[in-house]
Amino acid sequence: MEWLKRLNNALDYIEQNLDDKIEYEKLAQIAGCSVYHFQRMFSYMAEMPLSEYIRNRRLTKAAFDLQKGDKVIDVAIKYGYESPTAFNRAFQKFHKVSPSKAQKEGTFLKAHPPISFKITVKGVKQMEYSIVKKGEMRIVGAKILLNNGVNGEINESSMEENFKMVPAFWQAVGQDGRLAKIVSMMDSNSNGVLGVSACMANVENWEYYIAVQTDKEVIEGLEEYIIPANTWAVFKGNGVMPTAIQDVEKRIVTEWLPTSGYEYADAPDIEVYLNQDFTNSQFEVWIPVREAK
Repeated sequence: MEWLKRLNNALDYIEQNLDDKIEYEKLAQIAGCSVYHFQRMFSYMAEMPLSEYIRNRRLTKAAFDLQKGDKVIDVAIKYGYESPTAFNRAFQKFHKVSPSKAQKEGTFLKAHPPISFKITVKGVKQMEYSIVKKGEMRIVGAKILLNNGVNGEINESSMEENFKMVPAFWQAVGQDGRLAKIVSMMDSNSNGVLGVSACMANVENWEYYIAVQTDKEVIEGLEEYIIPANTWAVFKGNGVMPTAIQDVEKRIVTEWLPTSGYEYADAPDIEVYLNQDFTNSQFEVWIPVREAK
Protein backbone atom coordinates (compact mmCIF):
# COMPACT_ATOMS: atom_id res chain seq x y z
CA MET A 1 0.00 0.00 0.00
CA GLU A 2 3.00 2.28 0.53
CA TRP A 3 3.55 2.15 -3.23
CA LEU A 4 0.05 3.48 -3.90
CA LYS A 5 0.63 6.21 -1.33
CA ARG A 6 3.76 7.34 -3.18
CA LEU A 7 1.86 7.44 -6.47
CA ASN A 8 -0.79 9.64 -4.88
CA ASN A 9 1.94 11.86 -3.42
CA ALA A 10 3.16 12.34 -7.00
CA LEU A 11 -0.36 13.41 -7.99
CA ASP A 12 -0.34 15.90 -5.11
CA TYR A 13 2.92 17.34 -6.48
CA ILE A 14 1.22 17.86 -9.86
CA GLU A 15 -1.73 19.61 -8.22
CA GLN A 16 0.52 21.92 -6.21
CA ASN A 17 2.50 22.95 -9.30
CA LEU A 18 -0.11 23.45 -12.02
CA ASP A 19 0.87 27.12 -12.20
CA ASP A 20 4.58 26.32 -12.09
CA LYS A 21 7.07 23.99 -13.73
CA ILE A 22 6.28 20.29 -13.26
CA GLU A 23 9.48 18.25 -13.32
CA TYR A 24 8.97 14.70 -14.55
CA GLU A 25 12.14 13.62 -12.77
CA LYS A 26 10.66 14.88 -9.49
CA LEU A 27 7.43 12.96 -10.13
CA ALA A 28 9.39 9.76 -10.66
CA GLN A 29 11.50 10.42 -7.57
CA ILE A 30 8.38 10.81 -5.42
CA ALA A 31 6.88 7.63 -6.89
CA GLY A 32 10.15 5.72 -6.39
CA CYS A 33 10.71 4.63 -9.99
CA SER A 34 12.17 5.87 -13.27
CA VAL A 35 10.45 8.53 -15.37
CA TYR A 36 9.79 5.94 -18.07
CA HIS A 37 8.11 3.53 -15.69
CA PHE A 38 6.07 6.30 -14.05
CA GLN A 39 4.79 7.37 -17.47
CA ARG A 40 3.73 3.85 -18.33
CA MET A 41 2.07 3.23 -14.97
CA PHE A 42 0.18 6.49 -15.10
CA SER A 43 -1.14 5.94 -18.61
CA TYR A 44 -2.43 2.47 -17.75
CA MET A 45 -3.95 3.46 -14.41
CA ALA A 46 -5.46 6.78 -15.49
CA GLU A 47 -6.26 5.60 -19.05
CA MET A 48 -4.70 8.73 -20.50
CA PRO A 49 -1.16 10.04 -21.01
CA LEU A 50 0.37 12.00 -18.14
CA SER A 51 0.86 15.03 -20.41
CA GLU A 52 -2.85 15.07 -21.30
CA TYR A 53 -3.87 14.90 -17.64
CA ILE A 54 -1.60 17.81 -16.70
CA ARG A 55 -2.87 19.84 -19.65
CA ASN A 56 -6.52 19.15 -18.74
CA ARG A 57 -5.98 20.11 -15.11
CA ARG A 58 -4.26 23.36 -16.09
CA LEU A 59 -7.05 24.27 -18.51
CA THR A 60 -9.62 23.49 -15.82
CA LYS A 61 -7.88 25.84 -13.40
CA ALA A 62 -7.47 28.44 -16.15
CA ALA A 63 -11.24 28.53 -16.67
CA PHE A 64 -11.78 29.19 -12.95
CA ASP A 65 -9.32 32.10 -13.09
CA LEU A 66 -10.98 33.60 -16.16
CA GLN A 67 -14.39 33.43 -14.52
CA LYS A 68 -12.96 35.32 -11.56
CA GLY A 69 -12.02 38.16 -13.93
CA ASP A 70 -8.32 37.51 -14.58
CA LYS A 71 -6.95 38.72 -17.94
CA VAL A 72 -6.47 36.17 -20.70
CA ILE A 73 -2.78 37.00 -21.18
CA ASP A 74 -2.11 36.68 -17.43
CA VAL A 75 -3.81 33.30 -17.28
CA ALA A 76 -1.94 32.10 -20.36
CA ILE A 77 1.42 32.99 -18.81
CA LYS A 78 0.41 31.54 -15.43
CA TYR A 79 -0.20 28.09 -16.90
CA GLY A 80 2.91 27.98 -19.06
CA TYR A 81 1.71 29.02 -22.51
CA GLU A 82 4.21 30.95 -24.59
CA SER A 83 1.58 33.14 -26.24
CA PRO A 84 -2.14 34.02 -25.99
CA THR A 85 -2.58 32.34 -29.38
CA ALA A 86 -1.25 29.00 -28.13
CA PHE A 87 -3.36 29.30 -24.99
CA ASN A 88 -6.47 30.18 -27.00
CA ARG A 89 -5.96 27.16 -29.25
CA ALA A 90 -5.57 24.73 -26.34
CA PHE A 91 -8.39 26.30 -24.31
CA GLN A 92 -10.83 26.19 -27.21
CA LYS A 93 -9.93 22.56 -27.99
CA PHE A 94 -10.69 21.53 -24.40
CA HIS A 95 -13.61 23.78 -23.46
CA LYS A 96 -15.10 24.27 -26.96
CA VAL A 97 -15.28 28.03 -26.32
CA SER A 98 -12.69 30.82 -26.43
CA PRO A 99 -11.05 32.22 -23.29
CA SER A 100 -12.82 35.56 -23.80
CA LYS A 101 -16.22 33.85 -23.97
CA ALA A 102 -15.35 31.86 -20.83
CA GLN A 103 -15.23 35.16 -18.94
CA LYS A 104 -18.93 35.77 -19.63
CA GLU A 105 -21.55 34.69 -17.13
CA GLY A 106 -23.59 31.65 -18.09
CA THR A 107 -20.94 30.07 -20.36
CA PHE A 108 -20.74 26.27 -20.04
CA LEU A 109 -17.20 24.99 -19.48
CA LYS A 110 -15.56 21.63 -18.88
CA ALA A 111 -13.82 20.54 -15.70
CA HIS A 112 -11.36 17.68 -15.30
CA PRO A 113 -11.22 16.89 -11.54
CA PRO A 114 -7.95 15.77 -9.92
CA ILE A 115 -7.56 12.00 -9.83
CA SER A 116 -6.31 9.67 -7.13
CA PHE A 117 -5.29 6.03 -7.28
CA LYS A 118 -6.89 3.33 -5.16
CA ILE A 119 -7.38 -0.42 -5.27
CA THR A 120 -10.71 -1.54 -6.68
CA VAL A 121 -11.90 -5.14 -6.26
CA LYS A 122 -13.03 -6.54 -9.61
CA GLY A 123 -14.35 -9.90 -10.72
CA VAL A 124 -11.64 -10.42 -13.30
CA LYS A 125 -9.88 -13.57 -14.42
CA GLN A 126 -6.83 -14.93 -12.65
CA MET A 127 -3.31 -13.89 -13.56
CA GLU A 128 -0.44 -16.38 -13.74
CA TYR A 129 3.05 -15.12 -13.03
CA SER A 130 6.48 -16.23 -11.88
CA ILE A 131 9.26 -14.36 -10.08
CA VAL A 132 12.58 -14.95 -11.83
CA LYS A 133 16.05 -13.89 -10.69
CA LYS A 134 18.48 -13.58 -13.58
CA GLY A 135 22.15 -12.73 -13.82
CA GLU A 136 23.46 -10.55 -16.61
CA MET A 137 21.94 -11.30 -20.02
CA ARG A 138 23.80 -10.50 -23.23
CA ILE A 139 21.60 -9.51 -26.15
CA VAL A 140 22.41 -8.61 -29.74
CA GLY A 141 20.11 -6.66 -32.01
CA ALA A 142 19.04 -3.33 -33.46
CA LYS A 143 18.93 -0.23 -31.29
CA ILE A 144 17.12 3.08 -31.35
CA LEU A 145 17.79 6.03 -29.06
CA LEU A 146 14.69 7.33 -27.32
CA ASN A 147 14.23 10.95 -26.35
CA ASN A 148 14.95 11.53 -22.67
CA GLY A 149 14.65 15.28 -22.96
CA VAL A 150 16.68 18.26 -23.99
CA ASN A 151 19.78 18.60 -21.78
CA GLY A 152 18.36 15.94 -19.49
CA GLU A 153 15.05 17.77 -19.01
CA ILE A 154 12.17 15.42 -19.76
CA ASN A 155 9.03 17.13 -20.98
CA GLU A 156 5.63 16.33 -22.42
CA SER A 157 6.66 16.42 -26.07
CA SER A 158 9.72 14.21 -25.61
CA MET A 159 7.72 11.47 -23.84
CA GLU A 160 4.88 11.48 -26.36
CA GLU A 161 7.45 11.19 -29.15
CA ASN A 162 8.88 8.01 -27.61
CA PHE A 163 5.52 6.24 -27.58
CA LYS A 164 5.31 6.76 -31.36
CA MET A 165 8.93 5.84 -32.11
CA VAL A 166 8.91 2.21 -30.91
CA PRO A 167 6.12 0.87 -33.19
CA ALA A 168 7.71 2.69 -36.15
CA PHE A 169 11.08 1.12 -35.23
CA TRP A 170 9.59 -2.41 -35.28
CA GLN A 171 8.17 -1.73 -38.72
CA ALA A 172 11.48 -0.38 -40.05
CA VAL A 173 13.52 -3.31 -38.66
CA GLY A 174 11.10 -5.77 -40.20
CA GLN A 175 11.27 -4.11 -43.61
CA ASP A 176 15.00 -3.40 -43.96
CA GLY A 177 16.28 -6.92 -43.26
CA ARG A 178 17.62 -6.37 -39.75
CA LEU A 179 14.94 -8.57 -38.18
CA ALA A 180 16.09 -11.52 -40.29
CA LYS A 181 19.66 -10.88 -39.12
CA ILE A 182 18.49 -10.78 -35.50
CA VAL A 183 16.62 -14.07 -35.84
CA SER A 184 19.74 -15.64 -37.37
CA MET A 185 21.62 -14.83 -34.14
CA MET A 186 19.45 -17.19 -32.08
CA ASP A 187 21.20 -19.97 -30.19
CA SER A 188 20.45 -22.18 -27.17
CA ASN A 189 20.11 -19.08 -24.95
CA SER A 190 17.33 -17.59 -27.09
CA ASN A 191 13.72 -17.88 -25.98
CA GLY A 192 12.39 -15.58 -28.69
CA VAL A 193 12.75 -12.13 -30.15
CA LEU A 194 13.00 -9.48 -27.43
CA GLY A 195 11.78 -5.92 -27.18
CA VAL A 196 13.94 -4.31 -24.48
CA SER A 197 13.26 -0.85 -23.03
CA ALA A 198 16.51 0.27 -21.39
CA CYS A 199 15.20 3.54 -19.96
CA MET A 200 16.62 3.66 -16.47
CA ALA A 201 17.17 6.65 -14.22
CA ASN A 202 20.56 8.34 -14.22
CA VAL A 203 21.67 6.99 -17.60
CA GLU A 204 22.86 9.24 -20.38
CA ASN A 205 20.76 7.65 -23.11
CA TRP A 206 17.45 5.85 -23.19
CA GLU A 207 17.62 2.92 -25.61
CA TYR A 208 15.20 0.43 -27.09
CA TYR A 209 16.41 -2.86 -28.58
CA ILE A 210 14.87 -5.45 -30.85
CA ALA A 211 17.21 -8.34 -30.10
CA VAL A 212 17.82 -11.91 -29.00
CA GLN A 213 19.78 -13.32 -26.11
CA THR A 214 22.82 -15.01 -27.62
CA ASP A 215 26.49 -15.97 -27.25
CA LYS A 216 27.19 -15.49 -30.96
CA GLU A 217 29.52 -12.77 -32.18
CA VAL A 218 27.93 -9.48 -33.21
CA ILE A 219 27.38 -9.22 -36.95
CA GLU A 220 27.45 -6.06 -39.05
CA GLY A 221 24.52 -3.73 -38.51
CA LEU A 222 23.67 -5.02 -35.03
CA GLU A 223 24.80 -4.06 -31.53
CA GLU A 224 25.42 -5.72 -28.18
CA TYR A 225 23.83 -4.80 -24.86
CA ILE A 226 24.20 -6.34 -21.41
CA ILE A 227 20.96 -6.44 -19.39
CA PRO A 228 22.01 -6.09 -15.74
CA ALA A 229 21.21 -8.77 -13.18
CA ASN A 230 17.81 -8.25 -11.61
CA THR A 231 14.55 -9.84 -10.49
CA TRP A 232 11.62 -9.91 -12.91
CA ALA A 233 7.93 -10.73 -12.63
CA VAL A 234 7.08 -12.76 -15.74
CA PHE A 235 3.60 -12.94 -17.28
CA LYS A 236 2.48 -14.99 -20.29
CA GLY A 237 -0.04 -13.99 -22.92
CA ASN A 238 -1.21 -14.50 -26.47
CA GLY A 239 -3.36 -12.78 -29.04
CA VAL A 240 -3.50 -10.14 -31.71
CA MET A 241 -0.74 -7.54 -31.42
CA PRO A 242 -0.31 -4.92 -30.13
CA THR A 243 -3.66 -5.03 -28.27
CA ALA A 244 -2.98 -8.32 -26.49
CA ILE A 245 0.34 -7.28 -24.96
CA GLN A 246 -1.03 -3.85 -23.99
CA ASP A 247 -3.92 -5.55 -22.17
CA VAL A 248 -1.50 -7.73 -20.19
CA GLU A 249 0.70 -4.76 -19.30
CA LYS A 250 -2.33 -2.78 -18.14
CA ARG A 251 -3.51 -5.64 -15.91
CA ILE A 252 -0.02 -5.98 -14.41
CA VAL A 253 0.05 -2.32 -13.40
CA THR A 254 -3.58 -1.91 -12.30
CA GLU A 255 -4.34 -5.33 -10.78
CA TRP A 256 -1.17 -7.25 -9.88
CA LEU A 257 1.44 -4.67 -8.91
CA PRO A 258 -0.55 -2.65 -6.30
CA THR A 259 -1.16 -5.72 -4.09
CA SER A 260 1.88 -7.86 -4.93
CA GLY A 261 4.36 -6.59 -2.35
CA TYR A 262 6.60 -5.55 -5.25
CA GLU A 263 7.23 -2.30 -7.07
CA TYR A 264 9.08 -1.29 -10.22
CA ALA A 265 12.87 -1.67 -10.06
CA ASP A 266 15.25 0.47 -12.09
CA ALA A 267 16.06 -2.05 -14.81
CA PRO A 268 14.90 -2.74 -18.39
CA ASP A 269 11.39 -3.90 -19.30
CA ILE A 270 11.46 -6.95 -21.58
CA GLU A 271 8.88 -8.28 -24.02
CA VAL A 272 9.56 -11.82 -25.29
CA TYR A 273 7.89 -12.88 -28.55
CA LEU A 274 7.88 -16.67 -28.48
CA ASN A 275 6.90 -17.23 -32.12
CA GLN A 276 7.64 -15.43 -35.35
CA ASP A 277 4.06 -14.28 -35.95
CA PHE A 278 4.21 -10.74 -34.58
CA THR A 279 0.58 -10.05 -35.49
CA ASN A 280 -0.92 -12.93 -33.49
CA SER A 281 1.77 -13.80 -31.01
CA GLN A 282 2.54 -15.89 -27.98
CA PHE A 283 4.56 -13.68 -25.67
CA GLU A 284 5.90 -12.95 -22.19
CA VAL A 285 6.09 -9.63 -20.39
CA TRP A 286 8.99 -9.22 -17.96
CA ILE A 287 8.77 -6.27 -15.59
CA PRO A 288 11.71 -5.50 -13.28
CA VAL A 289 10.67 -5.64 -9.63
CA ARG A 290 11.99 -5.22 -6.11
CA GLU A 291 10.30 -5.71 -2.78
CA ALA A 292 8.13 -2.72 -1.93
CA LYS A 293 9.58 -0.36 0.65
